[in-house]
Amino acid sequence: MSVQRQLTNERMSQVVIHNGTVYLAGQVANDMTGNIEQQTREVLGNIERLLDLAGTDKSRLLSVTIYLNDIGSHFATMNGIWDTWLAKGVAPARATVEAKMAAPDVLIEMSVVAALP
Repeated sequence: MSVQRQLTNERMSQVVIHNGTVYLAGQVANDMTGNIEQQTREVLGNIERLLDLAGTDKSRLLSVTIYLNDIGSHFATMNGIWDTWLAKGVAPARATVEAKMAAPDVLIEMSVVAALP
């Protein structure tokens, strides 16, 4: 089965599709000056845009890993936004962990796996 890559550079692809499964690179906010609410909304918007590009949507999420730079301070706010973003009955498998990020102003990153229709 073929592997399709989209938005690829020398280091990585933003989208990889194989065998009916879509893998997204870890998504961070475009504007790192914002708070956790703003960064979470941007990350979720980026995920929606990439899933659309791949031919699927957030109702077909299989797995999401969420990385927070400070889980104690950001978990509740992020979950509140997540809960309004995701429709009832389509929750993916999910893990949320605290992680040292690539840059100090990155508050959140999400890695997504989804199914094609």
